[in-house]
Amino acid sequence: MSALSLRYVALGDSSGVGVGARQGGYVEHLFQRLRRTRTGVGLLNLSVSGATSATVLSGQLPRALRSSPHLVTLGVGINDLWRGVTPEQFESHFDSLAKGLVSTGAAVIVSNLPDMSLAPVARLAANFLPLPLIARRIGDFNAAVERVVARHGLFGVDLHSPSRVELAGSSDYFSADGFHPSDTGYLRMAEHFWPTVQRAAERIGETTRATG
Repeated sequence: MSALSLRYVALGDSSGVGVGARQGGYVEHLFQRLRRTRTGVGLLNLSVSGATSATVLSGQLPRALRSSPHLVTLGVGINDLWRGVTPEQFESHFDSLAKGLVSTGAAVIVSNLPDMSLAPVARLAANFLPLPLIARRIGDFNAAVERVVARHGLFGVDLHSPSRVELAGSSDYFSADGFHPSDTGYLRMAEHFWPTVQRAAERIGETTRATG
């Protein structure tokens, strides 16, 4: 990996893996776009389906720290949400992840949670978990992400605001299970990430030229 001009390491859950799609998740879309804009880009995708902030912290972070990344993306929290993790626990885990990733010197990009109360699966489960409760918990989780972003100087990507418009207007963003994104959904996620990834990659390039 020493010959790479940009080592991209992705941490996260099934959205990083691409579960529910044929063309990969948002991580693969970002990687391919990076490869089209510069040479010497490598990807280490550590994302695991079903991951929570706790399992990313215990399993994915140590591998990320050993990989000497230039650029890191982190997308996690949906599984915490469904499994009853408290916002306080989530923020603690997320804060520890941020501390570890920042220590690598990499540009660290994190996303907040889209509004999963608009997902088909949420509507089906509304009798057991009311939609306003889901929306409120997402708001609490996203407030935690925002605090960690500010605390550690991370790059933040807002998936929540556009999801309120896009998910409400179309079912094309979800795969057949009504939970995981479709190819269209992952592509839109990558498009929301891309301006921030591009800006971070350009800054990495400037730093590399200045020190090279």
